[in-house]
Amino acid sequence: MFDILMYLFENYVHGETELLVDEDQLTNELTRAGFHQSDIIKALDWLERLAELQSKDVPYLRDHNQQTFRIYTKEEMEKLDVESRGFLMFLEHIKVLSVETREMVIDRVMELEDSQLDLDDLKWIILMVLFNAPGHQSAYEQMEDLIFEQPDGRLHS
Repeated sequence: MFDILMYLFENYVHGETELLVDEDQLTNELTRAGFHQSDIIKALDWLERLAELQSKDVPYLRDHNQQTFRIYTKEEMEKLDVESRGFLMFLEHIKVLSVETREMVIDRVMELEDSQLDLDDLKWIILMVLFNAPGHQSAYEQMEDLIFEQPDGRLHS
């Protein structure tokens, strides 16, 4: 399912191709690309739930100045290793993620079937959440810079 999400993100977001509105056409295209029907349905459902999350009005998540301390459940810690949780905290500290978008990311991670994600997978999920979150264009661009920016020159001699 994650591969389908990556395919859609890379081909429609970064490819600047207009996303097909018709779910049947999109399903046919994904089938032609070699994805299984059951995984396609799960991926489209994942995206639909992401859109639903972004339209919810949860007051405590709307206070961007609020200081929070996130305690992860056992299941969340099994999916998000220490490095990934630290990266989420870092992004929140530098204001790329808000409390609201952090929770969206965690929610979307927990819906994936993979038992554990690596940091690179988490970064793509964060990009997907920020891309689709209204009013977070600047955060999306910052995250893109963190992922794709290659340092100039040598880091070590």
